[in-house]
Amino acid sequence: MGAIAPTERFPTPIFSSCHSVSPFLIKCKVLATFVATWLYTTVNLSACGALAMTEAVLSSSAVELLYRQKFSLRSPLPARQHSVWKIEVGVVRTFTILEDGMAITTGLWGPGDVIGRRLSTVEPYHIECLTPVEASPIFLESSQLLGEWLMAHLQQAEALMVIRSYRRVDTMLIKLLGWLAKRFGRAVEADSLIDLRLTHQDFAELLGTTRVTVTRILGQFEEQGLIQRLSLHRILLRERDFWHYEI
Repeated sequence: MGAIAPTERFPTPIFSSCHSVSPFLIKCKVLATFVATWLYTTVNLSACGALAMTEAVLSSSAVELLYRQKFSLRSPLPARQHSVWKIEVGVVRTFTILEDGMAITTGLWGPGDVIGRRLSTVEPYHIECLTPVEASPIFLESSQLLGEWLMAHLQQAEALMVIRSYRRVDTMLIKLLGWLAKRFGRAVEADSLIDLRLTHQDFAELLGTTRVTVTRILGQFEEQGLIQRLSLHRILLRERDFWHYEI
């Protein structure tokens, strides 16, 4: 094996905190570094190709743990050209900004979802963490699931398009809350808790309306007993009354 020139580089695994890494992951890192270096410098693969071959050597679970990164609340995920993100823990939103400066949310994504610039035609394209998030990069050269990911994006775009098609904002908001409860909610006795820390501005950017309008309508819903607003922007849907709301 030839010597590795000091100027040659490849993407090495990234750890959020080396002090919290188990001996198993340290061994995986050493193995991944060796394999990727050899493929990149000796076999003359591209950087992404070297990482793709590395994934073939290691088990998928080891690779996900090896490359998993942590992001704090409201921090951005970098939108990369040659890889996408698989959300392991937490919830993020994708959004764009119009010429007048208004932000429009294009999707909400949770554990198991795959997102990234390569799965969207929207520009500019941004990703923001709505909760603390753990995510793993997937290099497109190594993935054969592109069609499945695109289908998931299409299905969510359709769902949000239908919600935004209602003329009245209160109808849009009640439909959106129902969609959020089914997709991200968890049961609390007979009700559903939406624990996404969505601000009124977040709701406005999902529906293309104003924060003031969202605040007013959520207040009406609470007075009618449809929801209960909790601390940290959490919302409890009163299931028994919510699904009988007169549109």
